[in-house]
Amino acid sequence: MKILVVDDEHNIVDILKVNLEREGYTVIVAYDGVQAIDVALSQKPDLILLDCMLPKMDGFDVCRKLRQQMNIPILMLTAKSEEIDKVLGLELGADDYITKPFSVREVLARVKAQLRRLTFLENAHDVSSKVLSFNDIEIDTDRYEVRLNGKVIDLTLREFELVLFLARNKGQIFSREALLEKVWGYEYFGDVRTVDVTVRRTREKLEPDQQNYKYILTKRGVGYYFD
Repeated sequence: MKILVVDDEHNIVDILKVNLEREGYTVIVAYDGVQAIDVALSQKPDLILLDCMLPKMDGFDVCRKLRQQMNIPILMLTAKSEEIDKVLGLELGADDYITKPFSVREVLARVKAQLRRLTFLENAHDVSSKVLSFNDIEIDTDRYEVRLNGKVIDLTLREFELVLFLARNKGQIFSREALLEKVWGYEYFGDVRTVDVTVRRTREKLEPDQQNYKYILTKRGVGYYFD
């Protein structure tokens, strides 16, 4: 699989490139935001490691622009620890973030988990249930689409995975930690805000009434479930 590493610090790019290639990945690189978009669109990587602070165009704008044209895992690398920066990346469509300084082992674990989930989705279609129907919602596992009243909802891959997992386990309540393990595919190294932001972003797209959710519900103090 092909991974795009985007960072203006050449030593970080070199370290990530060496270790990712040692794991068998093909690695392409970019050192600024404009170059990142050009390389991503021309080379079609399977995953992007994207630094937030970049010359010419910052990582947040790169993420937003790429999300309009690509639906692949994006992991943001940030030296900032403020909660608002982490949440902003997730709101713009990043699948996760890793805070600098990070260990190479952590980055490799995140990358493997993301790509493992991607491969699983591509190979795990149940022939007998390619489309799951729940009243006015259809979940098409062949097209990676969720349709509400026949209209396709524009979900990222992670949002689609979240809806599909909860729907396949309808009525069962999952804690945020459990969702990180089941949907994100690994034990989380940091906080669980990623789940809350992804659920909120998915609800904004999926729920017709933002004051009265009817699909992805919360059991206060426990977790989330699909009704």
